[in-house]
Parts: sequence; structure tokens; C-alpha cells
Amino acid sequence: MDAFKDFTVVINDEEQYSIWPAELDVPAGWTPTGASGTRDECVRHIDEVWTDIRPKSLRVALGV
Repeated sequence: MDAFKDFTVVINDEEQYSIWPAELDVPAGWTPTGASGTRDECVRHIDEVWTDIRPKSLRVALGV
């Protein structure tokens, strides 16, 4: 069981997503996306929006 109830979806400069406990400060290098909720809600949101899991720098290098 999680020690935290609410989470926020965060993104880094490589456009990689993660979830972070809403009551904690977001770590350096990560930015809140505005999506939040339970762990499951946040994971579902990430599944919907993060369709290409390759880092941004790799996608740029490949011309994608």
C-alpha cells in the first residue's frame, strides 16, 4: 500500500513522464503537467499521452 494518496504527473526535459506524491516538492529537473489524482489515475493519464517512450534527444536525432 502506498504511503501517499494523491499524485501529480511530472515531465522532464527529455519529455519523459513520471508520477510524484502531490504533497512533496517536485524534484529538480521535473515539471508538473497539471494532471493529478490517484496513482492509478495518473498512470492511466501517462499511458494515454506518452505514446513514444524514447527520450526527446533520441527522437530528434532520428528525425522523428
